[in-house]
Amino acid sequence: MTEQKVVRLNIVDIMNTIPHRFPFLLVDRVDIIEEGKKAVGYKNITMNEDCFNGHFPGSPIFPGVLTVEAMAQTAGVLMLRLPALKGKLVYFAALKEVKFRKPVGPGDVLVMEVDVLRFGGRIAMLKSCGKVDGEIVVEAEMTAAVLDDPNKKA
Repeated sequence: MTEQKVVRLNIVDIMNTIPHRFPFLLVDRVDIIEEGKKAVGYKNITMNEDCFNGHFPGSPIFPGVLTVEAMAQTAGVLMLRLPALKGKLVYFAALKEVKFRKPVGPGDVLVMEVDVLRFGGRIAMLKSCGKVDGEIVVEAEMTAAVLDDPNKKA
């Protein structure tokens, strides 16, 4: 069995792959473990996050919906690195079985594992979990739709 090389994407690579920008770009690094099938994303949670101004000031907690969005952005990077999807966008279509297990806060590194369960045509089914210090803090099953980017010409 041949060992596959991990492709490490930095923030510039990520910004060249998905359209998100500050303050809504929520992934700092992505490792493509298996092209089109598995990736691990990393989000460094710092006290400088805009959300901490209003989300429990004095006891900052990174909003759970943003952990799910960070997992979705990791999935988007994984999918949009496929040559066949050049010029496309990946949109949330559905979420199932979302569970928030522990709070995430400043100083944490959110490590997001994304696995593609099925991908055919324009619909992808994915499973993802986010971990801090090896413990699951969030998990979800996601459905994504791959559509043409309305801002790009064919």
